[in-house]
Amino acid sequence: MTTTHPEDAAHRAADGTAPQPYAPAPWPDGWYVREPPPYAAAPHHPWPHHPHPYDQQAHTPDPAPDGWFHEQPPYAPAPHHPWPTGSEPHTSGAPLAPEPLPETSAAPEPTAPDAEASASPRPAARRASRRRAGSRRRRAPGRRRKPPSKGASRAASAVLITSGLAMVLSVVHQVWWTNVQARAEAHEALSRLEQTWTDEARDPRTADETGAFEPGEGFAILRIPALGLASPIAEGTGTEQVLDRGLVGHYTGTGMPSDPTGNVVLAAHRNTHGEPFREIDRLAPGDRIVVETATAAYTYEVAGRIPETPPTDVSVLRPIPGGSPFTTSGRYITLTTCTPEYSTRGRLIVFGRLVEERPRSRS
Repeated sequence: MTTTHPEDAAHRAADGTAPQPYAPAPWPDGWYVREPPPYAAAPHHPWPHHPHPYDQQAHTPDPAPDGWFHEQPPYAPAPHHPWPTGSEPHTSGAPLAPEPLPETSAAPEPTAPDAEASASPRPAARRASRRRAGSRRRRAPGRRRKPPSKGASRAASAVLITSGLAMVLSVVHQVWWTNVQARAEAHEALSRLEQTWTDEARDPRTADETGAFEPGEGFAILRIPALGLASPIAEGTGTEQVLDRGLVGHYTGTGMPSDPTGNVVLAAHRNTHGEPFREIDRLAPGDRIVVETATAAYTYEVAGRIPETPPTDVSVLRPIPGGSPFTTSGRYITLTTCTPEYSTRGRLIVFGRLVEERPRSRS
């Protein structure tokens, strides 16, 4: 293939000669003598703020249509937008002042709007502070209404506490104070009876042998050495006249110690009011029971007992007591009291037989 160089075509046109085919002389290494013209440079479309990397000194950037420049100008300070009145301007990089912790011991005092705004520069923080302050004000003592049911429950609690206290005081009075009073009266009656027997010389055939005593009148002394008991015996078994005064009562109509035959039946409290018969369940066969009058001392020996019998069992009052080991007439003694303890459900019975009679020595 034969090519025509553009310059050769221009010479031919000038001198009118026929064009000669262009055949550049090759270099020894096979390259052409003249190098081809260089490629035209591609149009330059610079990015904003970035000059062309191949012509940074010669190239002068033109302003782009959108107003950007190839070289970034220095930043201008941001416009100032002041905060609302009463608030502090925002300082870049300065930490916010910590909010004070809420006090739970007392309700906080209301603060002025300016002071509250200055303590919390942000609106959200101010709203949160108002909410916390409002909740503390709602929890302040004396401002919350009490439900009606709470007052009723308090009144009921007061009634229950008062009732319980009254019951406790009643039990203390019944179990403890009655014993104190009754023992004091029994001790006084015992001393008075012994003094009377010492001061007055009485005829052996007097009222203590005929049984003519007034209800509540003391006429003998009951002694049980095994129990350490010494208590006056009064006529009758009335509660107020005899038993509640800590005395041992004699069943009217039953035998007297001086009778040739018969059954001397005695009764007393097992609990409260002096409780003279508190421990008669401890008596065993062979233990002694002594009854002293103005003129004699009668000694009985325990022979048996009934652990519990109904209160309606009056057979124990007979001259030969029912349920006893005795089968013939004799001189017997019967002690009765309530059982079980602190109950009137039944009666505990102890039987004794006369084993000795002797004159009472006056000392």
